[in-house]
Amino acid sequence: MVGDYSLLAHLKVFDVRTVLITGANGLLGKDLCQNLILEGSKVYAMTHSIQGLRVPGVEYIEVDFTDEWNEELLPESVDVIIHLAQSEHFRDFPHSAIDVFKVNIESTMHLLNYAKKVNVKQFIYASSGGVYGNGAQAFNENSPIVAPGQLGFYLGSKTCGEILVQSYASVFQVVVLRPFFIYGAGQNRSMLIPRLMDNIASGIPVSLQGKQGIKINPIHVKDASKAIIATLKLKESATFNIAGPQVLSIREICEGMGAFLGVDPIFTKQAGKANDLIADISVMKKLLVSPQYYLFDCLEDI
Repeated sequence: MVGDYSLLAHLKVFDVRTVLITGANGLLGKDLCQNLILEGSKVYAMTHSIQGLRVPGVEYIEVDFTDEWNEELLPESVDVIIHLAQSEHFRDFPHSAIDVFKVNIESTMHLLNYAKKVNVKQFIYASSGGVYGNGAQAFNENSPIVAPGQLGFYLGSKTCGEILVQSYASVFQVVVLRPFFIYGAGQNRSMLIPRLMDNIASGIPVSLQGKQGIKINPIHVKDASKAIIATLKLKESATFNIAGPQVLSIREICEGMGAFLGVDPIFTKQAGKANDLIADISVMKKLLVSPQYYLFDCLEDI
């Protein structure tokens, strides 16, 4: 999906010649590939499978992170690595624990080792906003993350990835991203935003804690992609929340989707108090970009 990326014109990211992206066939990966090509970068895309739609100008490298793979498959020179890949079996614990470990942790270590060998300038790692847990106040980048024993396996693997990446800050610039509920056209239907839409369309009840359910500020893939491209101009290591401009409860989201579909959503009440997962995006807005896309303006994408 190529949107209005006029921002690229004034970022002047001309020192970035070669970019390696993992998870390049995912929602965010595809958008990044398209727009890095537009701004003149040489793009290598690591994917589990090269089947399906390819972005013109991108050189694809087929690698299965769950199996043994050789760094010799990768280019001899890279300026930036953007590590987006994550296990698609992140909900299937403990049955897919090895898969999650290999994709989320082991691959990160392999890529960091490769990055050192080829003298990359910058390593960008996609973690998760979920590492903060839930709470009544918006989380900023200095908010404490959940204790390891309470994170769960998937988020624990993301925290491990952050620790590994940040350990290399003395070797090259590292940027940790903590995305909050990215959405957009063509997204896997099991993810939160399209799953809510499908439930409403099918008459499946949506469970809410409290009257409104939790509050979140989801981000459109176009805004998330712009934010990542903006990190290419940074001069030092940093951590960023990546989230949208509008805080909405699950009830508000479902009611907006219901109005769009012409269907009244069905809700069931779940025991317990709603614990929100809201990102403070002050740093993102100051140093990267201000998100422009509002969920209810983008329901056609979903």
